[in-house]
Amino acid sequence: MATLNESQSGKAVKGRTKKPTPKVDLTAMVDLMFLLTTFFMLTTTLSQLNAADIAKPVKEDCIDFAPFPESRTMTIVLGKDNKAVSYMGTIESAKMKVIPVTDLQKEISANKLLVATTHQNKPDKYMVVIIKPGKAAKFQNFVDVIDEMKIADIKSYSIDDDHFAEKELIFMKNNQL
Repeated sequence: MATLNESQSGKAVKGRTKKPTPKVDLTAMVDLMFLLTTFFMLTTTLSQLNAADIAKPVKEDCIDFAPFPESRTMTIVLGKDNKAVSYMGTIESAKMKVIPVTDLQKEISANKLLVATTHQNKPDKYMVVIIKPGKAAKFQNFVDVIDEMKIADIKSYSIDDDHFAEKELIFMKNNQL
């Protein structure tokens, strides 16, 4: 690839010929480097975009939703100061508890195990999670909860930032969330 050019114009000086320093022509190697760089830039991807798929339905007044199954529904209400409120079942019979967002994985796993044992591990009786980000919740906490849904392999979860029950709002206010 590289060629070595030596000039033959050496003059004899008292028994020794002065040899010029050899010069290396690297033009071909530079051309090859640019060709390889261009090839790899065009044929590879630098990074893949990792995004969670979140689709919220269009608001319509005429839609009538069926109630969620009480025995296998978990609700997570995100509040401020990296805390959340979680409870199983409906709001009327709920035992709400305040937990840090970092401990949600344990809570989700425990409730998923509870649902599985209650329904004899039937595959069609999986846990349903409703995520309600509050007005004071941080976006990072919301992203962390969505990640936990993927990690815990929750088959069905819903995001509801419009419908807060009065009992939820009172509990959040009393706990300064």
